[in-house]
Amino acid sequence: MGVGTYVVAVSGGVDSVVLLDLLRKHPGVKMVVAHFDHGIRSDSAVDRKLVQELARSHGLPFVHENGNLGPDTSEAVARKARYKFLHKVKLATGAQAIVTAHHEDDMLETAIINLLRGSGRKGLTSLQSNGQLLRPLLEYTKEHIRDYAKLHALQWREDPSNNDIRYTRNYVRHKLLPKFKDSKRAELKILLEDLTETNKELNRHINTLLHIQPAVDMLDRKWFIGLPHSVSREIVSSWLKRYGVRNINKKTIERLVVAMKTGRAGRNIDVDGTHKLYIKKYVLALRVLER
Repeated sequence: MGVGTYVVAVSGGVDSVVLLDLLRKHPGVKMVVAHFDHGIRSDSAVDRKLVQELARSHGLPFVHENGNLGPDTSEAVARKARYKFLHKVKLATGAQAIVTAHHEDDMLETAIINLLRGSGRKGLTSLQSNGQLLRPLLEYTKEHIRDYAKLHALQWREDPSNNDIRYTRNYVRHKLLPKFKDSKRAELKILLEDLTETNKELNRHINTLLHIQPAVDMLDRKWFIGLPHSVSREIVSSWLKRYGVRNINKKTIERLVVAMKTGRAGRNIDVDGTHKLYIKKYVLALRVLER
């Protein structure tokens, strides 16, 4: 991390409390402590008070928001609401990036969860740092983090819902990952690191192919029809994201690929309610729907 201002996501758990303690010792780093209260647990206000006191004791600005999501909220909905809040704080403060406390265990858990869900290559390496989102603790295990917290007598809150194995992540954390011997865990980590590099190389090739298309919002249809089906799916996924389409899934991509290859010229297809795909004789065009 370079010199600048960062939004640090602090839940009050041991991971984010350790992250905050480490970053405050980093010269040149200015922080905004951001806490999102999901409103899932009845005692979540205690977490907010702990984080607020930590921020005050370190002389750091503190921002929080109450999500009021309710006790039956899914992991996916809670995550989406949390990141929406963090990005809003980043924009409001002009910060360079958001920093989260994800660690090695989180990375392995996420890979296993996405594998079970049938995610593609990107899902297996989704928990990485990028320009907008930094995860400096990915090289450290949960055990390392707890040892640091105890050594420095840090205070944190344990979220009791983290032990509820009805949640997929908790099931993987408590039932599956502990069955990995250290050697197998190390092998899995190496495999994910190799896949990360492979994904970066594939993404570079895909971006090159998209760069030589007729326009940012157009694909050469003859060229696209000639692609292998698996490559077509990768191209469409990257093309939609590049154009600003979000919340796409495998079913949507498959539907669009089939239409783009077999649909008659002149046909138009809804993409996600805000974008439409136009099939022409020589090109495939993506357009934003006017409101």
